[in-house]
Amino acid sequence: MRIKICGITQPQQGKAIADFGATALGFICVTTSPRYVTIKQIQAVVEKLPSKIDNIGVFANTPPEKIKQTVVDGGLTGVQLHGDESPEFCQQLRELLPGVEIIKALRIRTATDLDKIAIYNLFIDTLLLDAYHPQQLGGTGKILDWQLLQNFQPGRPWFLAGGLTPSNILEALSQVKPTGIDLSSGVERAPGDKDLQKIAQLFEKLGNR
Repeated sequence: MRIKICGITQPQQGKAIADFGATALGFICVTTSPRYVTIKQIQAVVEKLPSKIDNIGVFANTPPEKIKQTVVDGGLTGVQLHGDESPEFCQQLRELLPGVEIIKALRIRTATDLDKIAIYNLFIDTLLLDAYHPQQLGGTGKILDWQLLQNFQPGRPWFLAGGLTPSNILEALSQVKPTGIDLSSGVERAPGDKDLQKIAQLFEKLGNR
């Protein structure tokens, strides 16, 4: 199972989280986010990481050329689209960035929100399902309704996100069978400041499954 820790801002924390066993780190490239990082900050983290780690840039309603520039300059291996991007936008980005993983995040409020997933499958590599919040795109700490996803089989690898913590991760995984998990606020002291004790607890719980 892939384990993605999102909202990395500090090189030492990024390296420590990779050492714990994270398979992917997420970097918020949305300027309005309290976890926003510049390309230089991304570079400072990435240069300390082993090559096996996936480095994912998180964008929302960002022009494709700007995404491409950030990917190239930041040494990113993937792009997570967390805004209102259309399937056509995903296709355009795929053509701009061949070989780069494209993750489409969808904020799920009701079962009908799952119906839109099929139209994205042709143009993306991976899905991410997050909890809906009317003002914030992610990192809200709100929990998804896991019951909606008990029989979820999207035909693509997918991350479960939304309010996951070391305390509830085993309960979540007993109900839902994602191919990856994504945590941010659930392993923080403050936005962008990861709590390595919570990270350790997370991996301990996962190791004891």
